[in-house]
Amino acid sequence: MAVRRAAAAGMNTLQLFTAIPRFYNEKIGVKPERAERFRIALEETGIIASNAMAHAAYVLNVATDDETKWPRAAAGLTMELDRACTLGLGLVCFHPGSAKGGDRDAAIARVGRAIRQALETVEGPTRLVVENTAGAGHTIGRTAAEVAAILEHVPAGLRPRTGYGLDTCHLFASGHDMAESAAAQAAIIDQFVAATGEDPSFFHLNDSEGALGSNRDRHTLIGEGAIGIEPFRWLLADSRSRGIPLILETPQATPEVADDDASADEWDERMIRLLKDLATSGQARQSTPEGSPGVA
Repeated sequence: MAVRRAAAAGMNTLQLFTAIPRFYNEKIGVKPERAERFRIALEETGIIASNAMAHAAYVLNVATDDETKWPRAAAGLTMELDRACTLGLGLVCFHPGSAKGGDRDAAIARVGRAIRQALETVEGPTRLVVENTAGAGHTIGRTAAEVAAILEHVPAGLRPRTGYGLDTCHLFASGHDMAESAAAQAAIIDQFVAATGEDPSFFHLNDSEGALGSNRDRHTLIGEGAIGIEPFRWLLADSRSRGIPLILETPQATPEVADDDASADEWDERMIRLLKDLATSGQARQSTPEGSPGVA
């Protein structure tokens, strides 16, 4: 039904949870009949599974130094990858977690170990990618250097199956002013590319309820937060936002819907219209003699 609702809103990709995200789900697989219904929905809507992604459960803190919780979190991450492979998804993104013990380097190493364990356990084309964080408390992954450090703990042979993605709200909340100018926004992405050696594998397109550097992971509709509309025009004009999943994690007008309701959410439709308008206008500006990529 997630596939059908996304298609009804005019989307050609989607992000979903493969299990209830409030639990570790380290022993939960995907039943064959559910996977079959998912494949049928993809075929009927024209959405390509390899362009879609799963979001890992929020409780999977693979940065923790708790000797009881880390194995469960790592096992849960492995099963997230397993379920996504069963569904044929292209990506699984996850939050690295919090270094509650205070040693950030050790926490980063634990995140890298969890990625390695998952990739060594589950074979398949699905990639397991790190999401940057808003930076609250002791969370790992708020900077380009930390994201790169996590990936450096993945053996070279497994690196093609991992990577990272950027959430616009998280960037802004962690102190990266992507709303200052098109050039400043491009420079922020440049930092992540230079540190990791690769472009982002996805973007989460979210406005921010919190101010710059607030460390608040609170998403709002694009244009109704502290980032505003124009920075999303710049981002859609950046070549690094093309050919990868661009995912809305914005609020919905009707967050609770009936199980058999395949209709689009009106706020999702509104966001899709806005993004299409921004992409079209951004391309038009680039085609003018005085225009240049990423400059509005």
